Amino acid sequence: MTTQTKKPMQILFASFEAEPFSKTGGLGDVAGTLPSYISSTNYDIRVILPNLNVVPEKYKAKMEKIAEFYVPLAWRYQYCGLLRLRHKGVTYYFIDNEFYFNREKVYGEGDDCERVAFFSKAVLESIQYIPDFMPNVLHCNDWHTALVPVYLREQYMEIPGYESIKTVFTIHNLKFQGVFGSSALADVLGLHNCPAAGQLMYGDAVNLMQGAVRYSDRLTTVSPSYAEEICTPYYGENMDWLFNQRKDVLSGILNGIDNKKYDPMDTPVINHPFDADSLDLKKKNKEELQAELGLEVNADIPMFVLVSRLTEQKGLDLVTYDLPAIVERNMQLVILGVGSPEYEEAFRWYADKYPSKIAAVLSFNEPMSRRMYACGDLLLMPSRFEPCGLAQMMAMRYGCLPLVRETGGLKDSVQPYNQYTGEGTGFSFANYNAHEMLDTIDAALKVWYDEPEKFVALQKNAMATDLSWRTSAKKYRALYKELVQE
Repeated sequence: MTTQTKKPMQILFASFEAEPFSKTGGLGDVAGTLPSYISSTNYDIRVILPNLNVVPEKYKAKMEKIAEFYVPLAWRYQYCGLLRLRHKGVTYYFIDNEFYFNREKVYGEGDDCERVAFFSKAVLESIQYIPDFMPNVLHCNDWHTALVPVYLREQYMEIPGYESIKTVFTIHNLKFQGVFGSSALADVLGLHNCPAAGQLMYGDAVNLMQGAVRYSDRLTTVSPSYAEEICTPYYGENMDWLFNQRKDVLSGILNGIDNKKYDPMDTPVINHPFDADSLDLKKKNKEELQAELGLEVNADIPMFVLVSRLTEQKGLDLVTYDLPAIVERNMQLVILGVGSPEYEEAFRWYADKYPSKIAAVLSFNEPMSRRMYACGDLLLMPSRFEPCGLAQMMAMRYGCLPLVRETGGLKDSVQPYNQYTGEGTGFSFANYNAHEMLDTIDAALKVWYDEPEKFVALQKNAMATDLSWRTSAKKYRALYKELVQE
């Protein structure tokens, strides 16, 4: 008697960006890391991406063309090449079309609606050309892939095998929904003569994400708290009514980080590797950064770091409001990031006026962000909203305690300090209020100066917290299994 080998579940993970090929933000981190953690003998997960101009040449040179075909899009028939690359144990497919993807920018082009519509159709067309692969699950991410579930149900159900494909749609940031003029429905999408027309229209506009929310079998966000928050008017970005309608298929799975990448014992940009038992070496790193940035060199002064896009979403109006009070306190603040001119100007002005207390590095610099986590004592992250956030997780790996507002993934990943039990991995405040943030800064300073042994205990707690992708991957596997077995 022969034993038949069980075929692994097949998952196609669609994203518009994935590190190391392309990255503009957190989506690139997730799509570039999560699939490798999900992959196992029972889960054959592959990733499909556009072959963007920004993909480094060293990867393009290794890609193998496996198919050429034409993609129907409204009245158009556009060329599509399908390329394959194996990278770190995961198979990646790249949709190749120079007209749509040979651009200087990943997003922000005048024809973005057409670009993402082409990509969505090409994802579905490509399945016919991938040998020995028919996905049980199509996992789509953010508005750039929101049309995949729509096109699947409206135009591809008659192709053998497609009728059994299940869809998962993950919302990484509801702020960006893919909203375009109503003329796109017919001219670009070719969906004006089907039920999707009514599902995509919101007022006099086409909303791509709304289509995915209506058509997908499962909806996820990147943290449990954010899944609850988007069902409320404050966070729902005018879609809370729809999330409440589909609450039975909505859940949140907290993102993770790659522990190997953020390892204080193996971070080339710092001179003194350390762990939870050698935090004195962390102070040496801090003194070197203080000297480099022109701050007062003193390991006993707590260094707060702010590593962020300088936008209102990140709570920077609270920070700028509190700057006059912050410079009066015995602390330092180092800012890293670029963004709104008003915030850049405010931080630059304070850094010039108080050079021993405040430093502003107004650039996007990933090696410097790693140094700041490794050197900083506290991370300031008072976000107005935060679907997940990764900075707080990275900081915790380096014993840099997050000071956060309790929202989204910040609430789910940071355990606030309990003065009675000593438990906690950081500090937090509930209401979006500058006075409340300042009170929390004062509470953290009190622990630093009055109970240093408790501060060190919190650092060790933070460094010991498992925020790796392993936990997230396990939950995604369970979601896929439940969905396929229904």
